[in-house]
Amino acid sequence: MTTLSALAPAKVNLSLAITGRRPDGYHELESLVVFADAGDQISVAPAAELSLAIEGPFAPQLEAEDDNLVLRAARLFESGQGAEIVLTKNLPVAAGLGGGSSDAAAVLPLLAQLWDLPVPSARVPALGADLPVCLSRRPARVSGIGESVMPAELPDFSLVLANPGVPLPTGEVFAAFDGVFSTPPPAPGRFSDLTALVDHLRAAPNDLEPPARVLCPEIGEVLLALAECSGCRLSRMSGSGATCFGLFADRSAAVEAASEIRRHHPEWWVAATGLFQPR
Repeated sequence: MTTLSALAPAKVNLSLAITGRRPDGYHELESLVVFADAGDQISVAPAAELSLAIEGPFAPQLEAEDDNLVLRAARLFESGQGAEIVLTKNLPVAAGLGGGSSDAAAVLPLLAQLWDLPVPSARVPALGADLPVCLSRRPARVSGIGESVMPAELPDFSLVLANPGVPLPTGEVFAAFDGVFSTPPPAPGRFSDLTALVDHLRAAPNDLEPPARVLCPEIGEVLLALAECSGCRLSRMSGSGATCFGLFADRSAAVEAASEIRRHHPEWWVAATGLFQPR
């Protein structure tokens, strides 16, 4: 029996500007996105029917319901073929890491290979605004409602991801957003080093951080814990939260920082990661 598997890497918004709102209610944005080498795991195997099983540390927070993004992605093929899909949920749920969209993006090429079919074109917002960038899994500048994805050249760096264990649904954060839209930041060029990237990011914050901190005050504690770690160049919230990240020049500094945070906050989810490298 053939079993195929892939990592569904965590999506990290290094910056996130909310630039407007369309008549259909979708918010327009500008975001600089990278993917971490930590994430969920997806596997698929031949089966008579299509099914989804969820396991892993965060499985209890996620139901294998018919509207799960992984199953919705599988049904885009419209082939009627079966597969046994297993999602190992390693990332916190409703955490600002694009987990559901990354899971859906990861299962599409696996099923295409399993069934010997082309990957179906996935429309925004059929599987969520994050799907186009999650399909690329590369550093990118994302704009519009997520449909515009432009490659970005970034220096290498490491991350510490930290989540206080509080789910924060994206819809609630957008509902709390004050509606003051940002001017789109200048398009990032090619950064010579991490210092140049950090300088750019300091002028391009995450517009969803203020409303998220109102809904989840623990975010402030996470940001402070990251900022106080030796070697942290910048701490910020990712996406709609509540996961935050710290930027570090190398993996060893990130690993040491993550260990320090775990000692003081064993109840948090913490991961030291590098950048995901697509094959």
